[in-house]
Amino acid sequence: MSAEMSPVFAVSSWSLHRALGLTYPNRPDHDVVPPPEATYGSGRMALIDMPRAVAALGIQRIEVCSFHLPSRDADYAAAFRAALDEAGVTFQTLLIEYGDITDPATRERDLAWMESWIDTAALFGAEQARVIAGRALPTRTALDASITGLTRLGHYGEARGVRIITENWYELLPGPREVRYMFDRLDETVALNGDFGNWSGPTKYSDLEAIFDLATCCHAKADFGGGVLHAEDYRRCLAAADAAGFRGPFTLIYDGPDDDEFAHLLIERDFIRRHFEEARVNLV
Repeated sequence: MSAEMSPVFAVSSWSLHRALGLTYPNRPDHDVVPPPEATYGSGRMALIDMPRAVAALGIQRIEVCSFHLPSRDADYAAAFRAALDEAGVTFQTLLIEYGDITDPATRERDLAWMESWIDTAALFGAEQARVIAGRALPTRTALDASITGLTRLGHYGEARGVRIITENWYELLPGPREVRYMFDRLDETVALNGDFGNWSGPTKYSDLEAIFDLATCCHAKADFGGGVLHAEDYRRCLAAADAAGFRGPFTLIYDGPDDDEFAHLLIERDFIRRHFEEARVNLV
């Protein structure tokens, strides 16, 4: 990040899953209006209150998991957009959490289901929709099937004003080679979300640097194993993204053991701010 730039932040609803408590899982194989499930307890905050709660952290962008949306109807969408406007918050990404476009048996069903959720993203005013690239092993056939499906979704989203993004989630994209194979063959309607939490092992930081030039946004997940932020790991993830030229927003992802999600989002936010402030000072 250049000396003139300051990090831009977003917060995912996943980072507040304990505060929200309830989920509403709608899946391609169970495409119904779901009743609420107390997956993480009864919750203490409704999703429609999330924009105001995030704005109180000094953050103006949010991402929402599809299973956190209690309704997809027009009245709720209008109310949610009003809550965003009142808080001065942008709906950055609707995270579409299910579907496998690499399974020949269910591919068409899942593509159509994802398209219906892209319609929902447009209705709610989301800038982007995140889709799963696929859950098959990374054979050439599976990668090419994903590229065809993602291209279809990318153009579907473009026609509705929604940018489609994907990430190296699940088995299809285990490393930089597969990610770059895919993005060499995708057009500009599909972008990459870089996710610190999706990479591990001895090549983690070099792998991140090898793909973050493709990323337009980032899930900046810190490791809170043992309840404490692992500072060196987080610093090296940020450094890898910066070295690759990443300039997009950092979505704060917290799913550590402590129940105080808001406090730990502030820890992540302040760590990233300090990281880039120190970088600016070192450039002077």
